[in-house]
Amino acid sequence: MGQARGNSYWRQAHLAGVVIAFAVPLQAGAQATIAELAWAYAISPAGPTIEEDGTLHTLPGSDRSFTRTQIRNFFGPADWYPGDHPEMPEIVAQGREPAGIWACSMCHYPNGQGRPENAGVAGLPKEYFVQQMHDLRDGLRGSAQTLKANTLLMAGFAKAMTDQEIEQAAEYFGSMSWRPWIEVVETDTVPKTRIQGGMHLKLEGAEAGMEPIGQRIVESPIDAEHTEVLRNPRSGFVAYVPVGAIAKGAALAEGGDGKTIQCSICHGENLVGLAAVPPLRGRSPSYLARQLIDMQLGSRNGLWAPLMAAVVENLTAEDMLNLSAYLASLPPDPQ
Repeated sequence: MGQARGNSYWRQAHLAGVVIAFAVPLQAGAQATIAELAWAYAISPAGPTIEEDGTLHTLPGSDRSFTRTQIRNFFGPADWYPGDHPEMPEIVAQGREPAGIWACSMCHYPNGQGRPENAGVAGLPKEYFVQQMHDLRDGLRGSAQTLKANTLLMAGFAKAMTDQEIEQAAEYFGSMSWRPWIEVVETDTVPKTRIQGGMHLKLEGAEAGMEPIGQRIVESPIDAEHTEVLRNPRSGFVAYVPVGAIAKGAALAEGGDGKTIQCSICHGENLVGLAAVPPLRGRSPSYLARQLIDMQLGSRNGLWAPLMAAVVENLTAEDMLNLSAYLASLPPDPQ
């Protein structure tokens, strides 16, 4: 591999037979800190226990009904809209209970759209998906925020899964397209929120109100009950970002702004992915920011992580915020 030399970036990438070489002068920047990107990790104490009262819940457009216990069954969670996705392999639908492997659909939803606290996995290249699971299994992909419990859970699942199960999950989620899921809104003020389950939930009643956004992104469910209680895979999110963040992020993504390189060199024209390199358009800004700092601080050390090391080396926390805001604002389909 190439290496960063002085204040310039020089690297040669080998991905699925594609060789990319590039060199560009870079300005030194300060490394981001976990504290500066606390909004992206959204760490909170354990949330309140949702009591089961036997009520059967329903959702618009679904002919199914589930109790809260059924909705949150780690080994067979509610599938509200089976017509929205292909037939799920067993590891996705039910996991493997004796091995303690939760159903993939529990956290990532049957349609793979996911939530801010985890990853949206629909539309990821199969090779990329498989490699990330191997990196988790081999201890090469972790979180710079040691309190992020679901990263440890995923590592445990990856260790317990067979190669066949990983392949099945990769093929299943890769067969679906990523769809519009997050509305990005530039603003100076945001609704007051509390953090629960890795998400920013809007306060209600006497505690509700507005506050300055500051240097953060607040990614919140459009409908908190549908997302947090009913786990509705059709109910998306809104991401509030500082005014001007999208334009600043575009400058970084499209030209490097003297600190990095164009994202399209590796992630393909229109950022729709290239070979085993994942697409970036319309993905969760919280997730994207976590990956940038995790790579900058050395928590991701898998097969392809070295290609990103110098790319993120000079990015500040503000740069990561702006890049994440811009990428999240792009519609999944560039046409």
